[in-house]
Amino acid sequence: MRIGWHHERLPCHAAHIAVKDRQLSREGSHMAAPHRPTARRIALGHELRELRKQAGLSLQEAVRGMSFSDTKLQRVETGLQDLRSAGDLRKLLSRYGITDDEEVERLVATQREASSQEWWTPHAAHMPSGMPRFLGIESAAEEIRAYHPSIILGLLQTEAYALTRHQSSKSIDETTTEFIEDSVRIRMRRKEALTRDDAPLRLWAILYEPALRHIVGDPDLMREQYEEIVRLASLGNVTVQVLPQGMRGYLFEHNFSLLMLGGTLPTTVQLDTAFATVSIADKPREVRRFQRQFEALSRSALPPEETPKFLHQLSREITE
Repeated sequence: MRIGWHHERLPCHAAHIAVKDRQLSREGSHMAAPHRPTARRIALGHELRELRKQAGLSLQEAVRGMSFSDTKLQRVETGLQDLRSAGDLRKLLSRYGITDDEEVERLVATQREASSQEWWTPHAAHMPSGMPRFLGIESAAEEIRAYHPSIILGLLQTEAYALTRHQSSKSIDETTTEFIEDSVRIRMRRKEALTRDDAPLRLWAILYEPALRHIVGDPDLMREQYEEIVRLASLGNVTVQVLPQGMRGYLFEHNFSLLMLGGTLPTTVQLDTAFATVSIADKPREVRRFQRQFEALSRSALPPEETPKFLHQLSREITE
Protein backbone atom coordinates (compact mmCIF):
# COMPACT_ATOMS: atom_id res chain seq x y z
CA MET A 1 0.00 0.00 0.00
CA ARG A 2 1.40 3.37 -1.03
CA ILE A 3 0.45 6.66 0.54
CA GLY A 4 -0.99 9.07 -1.95
CA TRP A 5 -3.32 12.05 -1.74
CA HIS A 6 -5.41 13.56 -4.50
CA HIS A 7 -3.85 16.79 -5.69
CA GLU A 8 -6.99 18.81 -4.98
CA ARG A 9 -6.57 17.91 -1.29
CA LEU A 10 -2.93 18.94 -1.18
CA PRO A 11 -1.57 22.38 -0.32
CA CYS A 12 0.45 23.97 -3.12
CA HIS A 13 3.82 22.95 -1.64
CA ALA A 14 2.63 19.34 -1.28
CA ALA A 15 1.61 19.31 -4.95
CA HIS A 16 5.16 20.48 -5.73
CA ILE A 17 6.47 17.54 -3.72
CA ALA A 18 4.22 15.17 -5.65
CA VAL A 19 5.89 16.38 -8.87
CA LYS A 20 9.31 15.65 -7.34
CA ASP A 21 8.04 12.18 -6.39
CA ARG A 22 6.99 11.41 -9.96
CA GLN A 23 10.29 12.67 -11.35
CA LEU A 24 12.24 10.49 -8.96
CA SER A 25 10.05 7.48 -9.76
CA ARG A 26 10.90 7.84 -13.44
CA GLU A 27 14.60 8.15 -12.67
CA GLY A 28 14.52 5.21 -10.26
CA SER A 29 12.72 2.97 -12.74
CA HIS A 30 15.96 2.61 -14.71
CA MET A 31 17.98 1.54 -11.68
CA ALA A 32 18.27 -1.86 -10.02
CA ALA A 33 16.85 -1.91 -6.51
CA PRO A 34 19.44 -2.45 -3.76
CA HIS A 35 19.65 -5.91 -2.22
CA ARG A 36 17.47 -5.72 0.88
CA PRO A 37 16.89 -9.07 2.66
CA THR A 38 14.13 -7.65 4.86
CA ALA A 39 12.25 -6.39 1.81
CA ARG A 40 12.45 -9.88 0.30
CA ARG A 41 11.24 -11.42 3.57
CA ILE A 42 8.28 -9.06 3.83
CA ALA A 43 7.40 -9.58 0.17
CA LEU A 44 7.60 -13.37 0.52
CA GLY A 45 5.48 -13.33 3.68
CA HIS A 46 2.88 -11.13 2.04
CA GLU A 47 2.71 -13.46 -0.97
CA LEU A 48 2.45 -16.58 1.21
CA ARG A 49 -0.43 -15.02 3.16
CA GLU A 50 -2.28 -14.27 -0.08
CA LEU A 51 -1.69 -17.82 -1.36
CA ARG A 52 -2.98 -19.28 1.91
CA LYS A 53 -6.11 -17.16 1.74
CA GLN A 54 -6.68 -18.15 -1.90
CA ALA A 55 -6.42 -21.78 -0.83
CA GLY A 56 -9.08 -21.12 1.83
CA LEU A 57 -6.89 -22.30 4.70
CA SER A 58 -6.54 -20.96 8.23
CA LEU A 59 -3.10 -20.70 9.82
CA GLN A 60 -3.82 -23.85 11.85
CA GLU A 61 -4.93 -25.78 8.76
CA ALA A 62 -1.92 -24.65 6.76
CA VAL A 63 0.62 -26.02 9.27
CA ARG A 64 -1.16 -29.28 10.08
CA GLY A 65 1.47 -32.05 9.87
CA MET A 66 4.26 -29.51 9.29
CA SER A 67 7.40 -29.14 11.41
CA PHE A 68 6.53 -25.59 12.48
CA SER A 69 3.66 -23.94 14.33
CA ASP A 70 0.89 -21.61 13.21
CA THR A 71 2.56 -18.90 15.33
CA LYS A 72 5.74 -19.21 13.28
CA LEU A 73 3.79 -19.11 10.02
CA GLN A 74 2.05 -15.94 11.18
CA ARG A 75 5.45 -14.38 11.91
CA VAL A 76 6.67 -15.47 8.48
CA GLU A 77 3.63 -13.90 6.81
CA THR A 78 4.23 -10.58 8.56
CA GLY A 79 7.94 -10.58 7.67
CA LEU A 80 9.11 -10.98 11.26
CA GLN A 81 10.82 -14.34 10.72
CA ASP A 82 12.38 -16.49 8.00
CA LEU A 83 10.91 -19.86 7.11
CA ARG A 84 14.54 -20.88 6.47
CA SER A 85 13.94 -24.44 5.20
CA ALA A 86 13.37 -24.64 1.44
CA GLY A 87 11.80 -28.05 2.06
CA ASP A 88 9.21 -26.52 4.39
CA LEU A 89 8.45 -23.83 1.82
CA ARG A 90 7.95 -26.40 -0.94
CA LYS A 91 5.56 -28.41 1.27
CA LEU A 92 3.63 -25.27 2.11
CA LEU A 93 3.34 -24.28 -1.54
CA SER A 94 2.14 -27.79 -2.42
CA ARG A 95 -0.56 -27.48 0.25
CA TYR A 96 -1.60 -24.17 -1.31
CA GLY A 97 -1.91 -25.84 -4.71
CA ILE A 98 1.17 -24.20 -6.25
CA THR A 99 2.65 -26.90 -8.48
CA ASP A 100 4.21 -24.90 -11.33
CA ASP A 101 7.96 -25.58 -11.09
CA GLU A 102 8.96 -22.11 -12.29
CA GLU A 103 6.73 -20.41 -9.72
CA VAL A 104 8.00 -22.65 -6.92
CA GLU A 105 11.63 -21.97 -7.81
CA ARG A 106 10.98 -18.22 -7.94
CA LEU A 107 9.61 -18.28 -4.40
CA VAL A 108 12.46 -20.50 -3.17
CA ALA A 109 14.96 -18.03 -4.67
CA THR A 110 13.19 -15.17 -2.88
CA GLN A 111 13.42 -17.14 0.37
CA ARG A 112 17.15 -17.64 -0.15
CA GLU A 113 17.67 -13.88 -0.59
CA ALA A 114 15.46 -13.16 2.43
CA SER A 115 17.58 -15.40 4.64
CA SER A 116 20.80 -13.46 4.08
CA GLN A 117 21.97 -11.00 6.70
CA GLU A 118 21.35 -7.27 6.69
CA TRP A 119 24.40 -5.01 7.10
CA TRP A 120 23.31 -4.16 10.64
CA THR A 121 22.66 -7.75 11.81
CA PRO A 122 26.01 -8.12 13.67
CA HIS A 123 25.02 -5.15 15.84
CA ALA A 124 21.48 -6.33 16.62
CA ALA A 125 22.31 -7.85 20.01
CA HIS A 126 23.38 -4.43 21.33
CA MET A 127 20.39 -2.48 20.02
CA PRO A 128 17.40 -1.30 22.07
CA SER A 129 14.29 -3.46 21.92
CA GLY A 130 12.38 -2.90 18.70
CA MET A 131 15.28 -1.29 16.87
CA PRO A 132 16.31 -4.31 14.74
CA ARG A 133 12.73 -4.66 13.51
CA PHE A 134 12.57 -0.96 12.67
CA LEU A 135 15.91 -1.01 10.84
CA GLY A 136 14.73 -3.97 8.80
CA ILE A 137 11.59 -2.14 7.69
CA GLU A 138 13.54 1.08 7.10
CA SER A 139 16.02 -0.76 4.88
CA ALA A 140 13.10 -2.21 2.91
CA ALA A 141 11.34 1.14 2.46
CA GLU A 142 11.27 3.02 -0.81
CA GLU A 143 9.87 6.13 0.84
CA ILE A 144 9.60 7.52 4.36
CA ARG A 145 7.45 10.38 5.61
CA ALA A 146 8.44 11.43 9.12
CA TYR A 147 7.40 13.97 11.72
CA HIS A 148 9.79 14.95 14.53
CA PRO A 149 8.69 17.47 17.16
CA SER A 150 11.46 17.07 19.74
CA ILE A 151 14.80 16.34 18.03
CA ILE A 152 16.13 16.45 14.51
CA LEU A 153 15.26 13.32 12.54
CA GLY A 154 18.08 10.75 12.68
CA LEU A 155 18.35 10.50 8.88
CA LEU A 156 19.13 14.24 8.77
CA GLN A 157 21.61 14.36 11.67
CA THR A 158 25.30 15.12 11.32
CA GLU A 159 27.77 12.79 13.02
CA ALA A 160 28.63 15.48 15.57
CA TYR A 161 24.97 16.10 16.44
CA ALA A 162 24.25 12.37 16.83
CA LEU A 163 27.37 11.81 18.95
CA THR A 164 26.63 14.75 21.25
CA ARG A 165 23.01 13.66 21.68
CA HIS A 166 24.11 10.17 22.72
CA GLN A 167 26.79 11.48 25.05
CA SER A 168 24.35 13.81 26.83
CA SER A 169 22.17 10.86 27.82
CA LYS A 170 25.01 8.43 28.58
CA SER A 171 24.65 8.54 32.38
CA ILE A 172 20.85 8.37 32.19
CA ASP A 173 20.72 5.42 29.79
CA GLU A 174 23.79 3.81 31.41
CA THR A 175 25.40 3.19 28.03
CA THR A 176 29.08 2.65 27.25
CA THR A 177 31.35 4.66 24.98
CA GLU A 178 31.54 1.65 22.68
CA PHE A 179 27.73 1.50 22.47
CA ILE A 180 27.55 5.20 21.61
CA GLU A 181 30.19 4.96 18.90
CA ASP A 182 28.47 1.91 17.42
CA SER A 183 25.08 3.65 17.47
CA VAL A 184 26.48 6.71 15.68
CA ARG A 185 28.15 4.55 13.02
CA ILE A 186 24.85 2.77 12.40
CA ARG A 187 23.00 6.09 12.12
CA MET A 188 25.49 7.43 9.58
CA ARG A 189 25.25 4.20 7.60
CA ARG A 190 21.44 4.47 7.57
CA LYS A 191 21.76 8.01 6.24
CA GLU A 192 23.64 6.76 3.17
CA ALA A 193 20.30 5.50 1.81
CA LEU A 194 19.48 9.11 0.91
CA THR A 195 22.51 9.55 -1.35
CA ARG A 196 23.07 6.10 -2.82
CA ASP A 197 23.22 5.89 -6.63
CA ASP A 198 20.67 3.10 -7.03
CA ALA A 199 17.09 4.02 -6.08
CA PRO A 200 17.86 6.46 -3.25
CA LEU A 201 15.41 6.50 -0.38
CA ARG A 202 12.76 9.19 -0.76
CA LEU A 203 12.28 11.20 2.41
CA TRP A 204 9.69 13.81 3.35
CA ALA A 205 10.40 15.16 6.85
CA ILE A 206 8.47 17.67 8.94
CA LEU A 207 10.51 19.19 11.79
CA TYR A 208 8.87 21.16 14.59
CA GLU A 209 10.64 24.46 15.29
CA PRO A 210 11.56 23.62 18.95
CA ALA A 211 13.53 20.61 17.72
CA LEU A 212 15.63 22.96 15.59
CA ARG A 213 16.03 25.61 18.28
CA HIS A 214 17.21 23.16 20.94
CA ILE A 215 20.99 23.69 21.07
CA VAL A 216 22.92 20.43 21.01
CA GLY A 217 26.59 21.00 21.76
CA ASP A 218 27.52 24.54 20.73
CA PRO A 219 26.52 27.09 18.06
CA ASP A 220 29.15 25.82 15.61
CA LEU A 221 27.76 22.28 15.84
CA MET A 222 24.22 23.58 15.25
CA ARG A 223 25.25 25.72 12.28
CA GLU A 224 26.84 22.64 10.75
CA GLN A 225 23.63 20.73 11.42
CA TYR A 226 21.47 23.41 9.78
CA GLU A 227 23.75 23.43 6.74
CA GLU A 228 23.45 19.65 6.48
CA ILE A 229 19.66 19.83 6.45
CA VAL A 230 19.79 22.47 3.71
CA ARG A 231 22.19 20.30 1.70
CA LEU A 232 20.02 17.20 1.98
CA ALA A 233 16.83 19.15 1.25
CA SER A 234 18.35 20.23 -2.06
CA LEU A 235 18.39 16.60 -3.24
CA GLY A 236 15.61 15.55 -5.58
CA ASN A 237 14.54 12.73 -3.28
CA VAL A 238 14.45 14.74 -0.01
CA THR A 239 11.87 17.27 1.15
CA VAL A 240 12.07 19.05 4.52
CA GLN A 241 9.37 21.27 5.98
CA VAL A 242 9.51 23.30 9.19
CA LEU A 243 6.43 23.49 11.43
CA PRO A 244 6.57 26.94 13.10
CA GLN A 245 6.13 27.06 16.86
CA GLY A 246 3.62 29.88 16.57
CA MET A 247 1.37 28.08 14.11
CA ARG A 248 -2.30 27.48 14.89
CA GLY A 249 -3.75 24.12 14.00
CA TYR A 250 -3.13 20.45 14.52
CA LEU A 251 -0.11 19.39 16.59
CA PHE A 252 1.02 15.87 17.51
CA GLU A 253 3.37 15.30 20.44
CA HIS A 254 5.23 12.14 19.36
CA ASN A 255 7.66 11.27 16.59
CA PHE A 256 6.25 9.00 13.91
CA SER A 257 7.28 7.69 10.53
CA LEU A 258 5.29 6.24 7.66
CA LEU A 259 7.45 3.67 5.87
CA MET A 260 6.26 2.75 2.40
CA LEU A 261 7.64 -0.46 0.96
CA GLY A 262 6.22 -0.04 -2.53
CA GLY A 263 4.12 -2.25 -4.76
CA THR A 264 1.44 -4.22 -2.96
CA LEU A 265 3.37 -4.42 0.31
CA PRO A 266 1.80 -2.86 3.40
CA THR A 267 2.80 0.52 4.77
CA THR A 268 4.17 0.46 8.32
CA VAL A 269 3.81 3.13 10.97
CA GLN A 270 6.67 3.50 13.44
CA LEU A 271 5.76 5.51 16.52
CA ASP A 272 8.17 6.71 19.20
CA THR A 273 6.97 7.29 22.74
CA ALA A 274 8.82 8.15 25.95
CA PHE A 275 9.02 4.49 26.85
CA ALA A 276 9.37 2.46 23.68
CA THR A 277 9.48 2.27 19.92
CA VAL A 278 6.26 0.76 18.62
CA SER A 279 5.76 -0.46 15.06
CA ILE A 280 2.19 -0.75 13.80
CA ALA A 281 2.37 -2.85 10.66
CA ASP A 282 -0.21 -3.14 7.87
CA LYS A 283 -3.26 -2.15 9.89
CA PRO A 284 -5.14 -0.01 7.35
CA ARG A 285 -7.16 1.92 9.92
CA GLU A 286 -4.04 2.96 11.87
CA VAL A 287 -2.11 3.74 8.71
CA ARG A 288 -4.92 5.98 7.43
CA ARG A 289 -5.01 7.79 10.77
CA PHE A 290 -1.30 8.65 10.55
CA GLN A 291 -1.67 9.60 6.89
CA ARG A 292 -4.27 12.17 7.95
CA GLN A 293 -1.99 13.39 10.74
CA PHE A 294 0.93 13.87 8.37
CA GLU A 295 -1.30 15.66 5.87
CA ALA A 296 -2.60 18.03 8.57
CA LEU A 297 0.91 18.76 9.85
CA SER A 298 2.16 19.39 6.30
CA ARG A 299 -0.63 21.92 5.70
CA SER A 300 0.39 23.81 8.86
CA ALA A 301 4.11 23.70 8.03
CA LEU A 302 6.04 26.21 5.94
CA PRO A 303 6.49 25.36 2.24
CA PRO A 304 9.69 23.36 1.65
CA GLU A 305 11.24 26.18 -0.39
CA GLU A 306 11.27 28.30 2.77
CA THR A 307 13.32 25.78 4.77
CA PRO A 308 16.79 27.11 3.77
CA LYS A 309 15.76 30.69 4.65
CA PHE A 310 14.38 29.57 8.01
CA LEU A 311 17.55 27.64 8.89
CA HIS A 312 19.85 30.46 7.78
CA GLN A 313 17.91 32.77 10.09
CA LEU A 314 18.39 30.32 12.98
CA SER A 315 22.13 30.25 12.25
CA ARG A 316 22.28 34.02 12.52
CA GLU A 317 20.26 34.05 15.75
CA ILE A 318 22.50 31.59 17.63
CA THR A 319 25.59 33.71 16.90
CA GLU A 320 24.11 37.01 18.08
